[in-house]
Amino acid sequence: MTVLHSVDFFPSGNASVAIEPRLPQADFPEHHHDFHEIVIVEHGTGIHVFNGQPYTITGGTVCFVRDHDRHLYEHTDNLCLTNVLYRSPDRFQFLAGLNQLLPQEQDGQYPSHWRVNHSVLQQVRQLVAQMEQQEEENDLPSTASREIL
Repeated sequence: MTVLHSVDFFPSGNASVAIEPRLPQADFPEHHHDFHEIVIVEHGTGIHVFNGQPYTITGGTVCFVRDHDRHLYEHTDNLCLTNVLYRSPDRFQFLAGLNQLLPQEQDGQYPSHWRVNHSVLQQVRQLVAQMEQQEEENDLPSTASREIL
């Protein structure tokens, strides 16, 4: 199984957040990574096999992937994603308690896949665009802004 490493995706060792667009996302074999990921499906369709369970994903799907989750993409059709990568909920410098805001596993069930409407997807796109604009900056105000967004 492929392992993706944060050193290949984060602009610096200090960066807690990175944006990784996949425009389009082709079929991709099963993998996991040493970072967490919020997958935002912009448009298109595909099958996201998450820890062995297949999910149909379309525009407006949001997936929360932890560092120990295994996943793959198959049967993609013009599937365009934006991945918001973060090292770990406890690696943020300016935002404490992030883990409490993320989906939590209960009774062996992890609510990994969510749906947002078009209006919310537009808001998410704007936030991601702001994060991308500040991605090259390594100063403390830019880091704080990316984490808060």
